Amino acid sequence: MYHAHIAARPELVGRRSLFVDLPGHGISDRPADFGYTLEDHAEALAAVLDEARVAGAEIIAHSMGGSIAVVLAYRRPELVSRLVLTEANLDPHPPATAGSSGIASYEERDFVESGGYARVLEKVGPTWAATMRLADPRALHRSAVGLIRGTRPTMRRMLEELTIERVYLQGASSGDLAGREVLEASGVTVMTVPDAGHNIMFDNADAFVAAVSGRP
Repeated sequence: MYHAHIAARPELVGRRSLFVDLPGHGISDRPADFGYTLEDHAEALAAVLDEARVAGAEIIAHSMGGSIAVVLAYRRPELVSRLVLTEANLDPHPPATAGSSGIASYEERDFVESGGYARVLEKVGPTWAATMRLADPRALHRSAVGLIRGTRPTMRRMLEELTIERVYLQGASSGDLAGREVLEASGVTVMTVPDAGHNIMFDNADAFVAAVSGRP
């Protein structure tokens, strides 16, 4: 739902777009025995692309979705030709917030059964709460724990080692991107988007579309 208005823009007419709800999120299945790690989500996304008979896709991904996209491209390089990442999480143990870090601070049972989910909903802003409430609490908690744990190698290292075209979008109001120089030296195009925060596709849709279309 964060990208439907982008795919409808005239600059992107003629492209096939697939929108994927991760397991446990939106209207996808919510299996209780699924691990919901970054690797698990990447494997599920690979299964979607395999089922759709898609290879060499341009993956547009935001926040935790960006982390998953990096893992997907690293593990199944034939599926991905280009990455456009919006403020993707690249490192384990990010600064604590009401979002993923706040969720992961709870034990799973406390979050799912003892009011943690409701308390976090009260802390986050209305934009994220609108989508967070559509996620299964158990899936949300395990996904947050997986994001905090990160991967080996780290998502940042994976991104640096990829050889496909990679674009990283950072909202100007979010501050400087840590390790920007190293990312750029590895071939990642890092773009600071003015008048935008974490949700660049809403804050500055024109700049976001330009980056997605490859015509900034």
